Amino acid sequence: MGLLFKNKAGGLMDAIRCDEQDYLVWKWHPVGSVAGNNKRENSIRWGSMLRVKPGEVVAFLYSQNRGSEPDYIEGPFDQKIETKNLPALTSLLGLAFNGDSPFQAEIYFINTAGTVQVGFVVPFFDVFDPRFPDFGVPVAVRGSINFSITDYKQFIYLHKLDTFDLKSFQAQIKDAVTQHVKGTVMNAPDEYQIPVVQIERRITEISTIIEGSLATKLHDIYGVTLTSVNISDIELDKTSDGYHQLMTVSKNLSSSKLQAQTDVEIQNMRDLQQINIENMREAARFQREETKYAQHMQTQSANITAHQINQQAAVGIAGAEGIGKMSNGGGGSGKGGSGFNPSAMIAGMAIGGAIGNNIAGTMNNMMGGISQPTPMPGVTPPPIPSEEYYVALSGSPFGPFNADSLKTMIKRGEINKDMLFWKEGMPEWKKGGEIPQIAALFPSMPPIPNC
Repeated sequence: MGLLFKNKAGGLMDAIRCDEQDYLVWKWHPVGSVAGNNKRENSIRWGSMLRVKPGEVVAFLYSQNRGSEPDYIEGPFDQKIETKNLPALTSLLGLAFNGDSPFQAEIYFINTAGTVQVGFVVPFFDVFDPRFPDFGVPVAVRGSINFSITDYKQFIYLHKLDTFDLKSFQAQIKDAVTQHVKGTVMNAPDEYQIPVVQIERRITEISTIIEGSLATKLHDIYGVTLTSVNISDIELDKTSDGYHQLMTVSKNLSSSKLQAQTDVEIQNMRDLQQINIENMREAARFQREETKYAQHMQTQSANITAHQINQQAAVGIAGAEGIGKMSNGGGGSGKGGSGFNPSAMIAGMAIGGAIGNNIAGTMNNMMGGISQPTPMPGVTPPPIPSEEYYVALSGSPFGPFNADSLKTMIKRGEINKDMLFWKEGMPEWKKGGEIPQIAALFPSMPPIPNC
């Protein structure tokens, strides 16, 4: 309340201050005045003391000129009221003379340091999943907001301070917040992809969404600054038909989706396994072809002598036929070319002799080699016996492979000691490391020398 004190001239002066503990906006009245029924209600003595605490702002709204700009004094402030403090007074009529006459003004203290909390409850309303618009689930929201006044000029511009009532103002804020929260939660499944059945577990995310959009609305419409939004509870009516119907279709959808994903993964595994099997079969086929080709080359090498004799014999026969033609052919003395031709005979004898000597030399070499361990001409010996093993790959036998093929497969990393091997005569399949002939094909690590 206002306090009185005497000035040096002996007049009563006002001490203008606010001693309220909990307020947002408070109007000051001179001592002894009656609000709304007293001519002194807004009469301020020139030279009165004004005391403004930190976190407070005082606004002077002049009765002489409602269209004038208010004067503002921010705390801390503890001085006499003078023209230099209230520059708007210099343009108003009826200024105080000699510090005795009062001036007309409404004085409002505005709390810019404190915050006001407003709780709210949004009763049950239906929220729909955009995928299933036929199933509305009742949802209720509870929480609170905190706000303060930081832009006091905007606040005074938007409100009639002479009729300001905090409870009425809180009710307006509450209605605006309730409407905004309801709209945000109702649209959350569609706009923010928050499933209805999960909405009660997404309180933090929804609080952040509400705070971001509500802050602008409260500042523009009510001139207050939103400091926090606290959603304490989002409740689904789990006894409602809409909830049970939505849960049923959601479970069916999730089950179908999971089954489809599982089917795809299983098919991918089968395709990959089939690809690996095909690769191993192709590798085994390639090894078999290499083995057959090597055996074929060995057979050709063993019978190269007989092949050479056959080729030379063919040359000799062709040469003999040529000699006959040369002796009987053209070049004779008669017109018909059937006469005796000495030159042709001599050439034929020379070529025939060379061919004969060539064949004879070949036969002598062949006969001389009878005592050597070489195969007889025209006879294909069987391949040199070697141990060949089958390999178990993906549950199927592949092979057989000789030692050279197995070494190649070991170098390529296609087989290892833990795989199963078998050859004719073995009673059962065994790991490669348990068969001495197979184990010997794998490189062994040398011992680490002692330093």
